[in-house]
Amino acid sequence: MNIVLLGPPGAGKGTQAKRLSALLGLPHVASGDLFRAILDEETDLAREVRSYMERGAYVPDALTITAVLDRLSLPDAREGFLLDGFPRTLPQAAALDGWLVERGRQVDRVLYITAPAEVLVERIAGRIVCPVCNTIYNLSTRLPKRDMVCDIEGAPLERRSDEEPEIVRFRLQTYLRQTQPLVDYYRSAGKLVEVDGSRPMDEVTARIDRSVGLVSEDAS
Repeated sequence: MNIVLLGPPGAGKGTQAKRLSALLGLPHVASGDLFRAILDEETDLAREVRSYMERGAYVPDALTITAVLDRLSLPDAREGFLLDGFPRTLPQAAALDGWLVERGRQVDRVLYITAPAEVLVERIAGRIVCPVCNTIYNLSTRLPKRDMVCDIEGAPLERRSDEEPEIVRFRLQTYLRQTQPLVDYYRSAGKLVEVDGSRPMDEVTARIDRSVGLVSEDAS
């Protein structure tokens, strides 16, 4: 099954993608993680990616498409994938569709997770992350057992440079401008499932599980 998760930063795509990845046995491919993995490298690609991410801008389509499709070409994605943060624009969606058609495949389901802007800013600005294992904590909702120290690795927790409140607001504005057309694109194709990410976690999870066939649509 090939699943795309849409939604603004902080809507909960990553949390749901990791959960679904384990349940469905599919790789979770997040464009943001792909780029962050190379940020400390001193290559032309790393410097180009860094120049966009440090000011809160999205990486251009051509660069993003190449990185993601290269990842989807690996053996573990041949039976399906969960895409988180890609496609973000219509050209990216067209490139993904074309790549899949060449392989006799298609996007099967698009989960569109949303939440009000003020909720998203609070969620993202409060995030702190372990630089070793990438576990995410939150100053409002998920504190570590020891102040600013990862429960798993014991490493000092950090706030990502692209998650300061001012940058978050800019990212949300950019998202609305660039990505909203994808909602119409996938809705017209009959593949879009809308999920209110501001609802309690159990409600969000139940809605998503029904949409991907993990539980019956008739289940309460």
